[in-house]
Amino acid sequence: MDNAHTHANAHGHHHDCGHDHAHVHAHGEHCSHDHHDHAHHDGCCGHDHSAGPKHIYVYSPSGAVRDKAAFKRAIKRLEGMGHQVEVDADALSSHLRFAGDDATRIAAIHRAAASGADVALISRGGYGLTRILPGIDYATVAKAVEQGTHFVGLSDFTAFQNALLAQTGAISWAGPALIADFGPKEGVDDIMLDCFEDLIYGHGEGAGWRMPKQPAGAVPDDFYVEGGATLWGSNLAVLTSLLGTPYFPQVEGGILFLEDVGEHPYKIERMLTQLLHAGVLAKQKAIVFGQFTEFKLTPHDKGYKLQSVIDWLRTQVSIPVLQGLPYGHVETKVLLPVGAQVSLSVEGRDALIYWGHIH
Repeated sequence: MDNAHTHANAHGHHHDCGHDHAHVHAHGEHCSHDHHDHAHHDGCCGHDHSAGPKHIYVYSPSGAVRDKAAFKRAIKRLEGMGHQVEVDADALSSHLRFAGDDATRIAAIHRAAASGADVALISRGGYGLTRILPGIDYATVAKAVEQGTHFVGLSDFTAFQNALLAQTGAISWAGPALIADFGPKEGVDDIMLDCFEDLIYGHGEGAGWRMPKQPAGAVPDDFYVEGGATLWGSNLAVLTSLLGTPYFPQVEGGILFLEDVGEHPYKIERMLTQLLHAGVLAKQKAIVFGQFTEFKLTPHDKGYKLQSVIDWLRTQVSIPVLQGLPYGHVETKVLLPVGAQVSLSVEGRDALIYWGHIH
């Protein structure tokens, strides 16, 4: 999938924000959400990100860390930003394909919850969380969230996030992983970093983006979902694997956002079909597609592609299906509060998910 058309305008500080990346699309256009003034007039200009170091706790609840060099680079980079990075005792453990056996990884999650850190950041995704969901003390994690720890991650972490939401209603953050996002030799994506810093310094308010061009009528030109819609979802395959379990959130009137990596469009459609037939999609106010990457079409497809899946989905549901959210297994990604109450506005091709300050 070509991600060159991901016009990320950072993290949606939609009222003249001072950040270099805010609302500047890849083609230099600015988007305006003046029609839906969210009564937020402080302009959020020139945020001060120098409010001192933050405590970041790094742990490994899923796959084993194989790229130790990238792990070290990422730690060094966060420390170079002035943060205090605490590495879990078993962050580099390995058992089969996992970062330690099940008990080891459950204990790591509980240590992250007990750390008092500002951010509990996963080292990487992979696979391993769905099998340990029954062993997690969700009340303890929810208490840590209440006391100010932001649990951040993506991919396999979707299982933990949605289980936490289903069990306690607590909010966690869909966002970067240590190695993939802070460990690359070539550096860190500016927009992702801005969004991460906005989270840790309490400035994050929303995510705005420009959607790809669509045929007339594919998406309503102007619509608004009032605050009170629960934002949820993340990785499609992991989310679908939770269906029918106590770890699948029963969200009605929500905004469901989705992404995936390495899944052929027919597999994406099959998973969407499962959510559709289970009655999940009809209960939402909108479905938002992030980035679906690293799949290969074949001659057999005969023109069947990801857009075919989205076009088909639009014939099956009576709610808006949006595209282009800069989130997924891509460098440029916004951070999104899973479980938070949000508003959603669309004006032409400009979309904004807004949650205000969450503390």
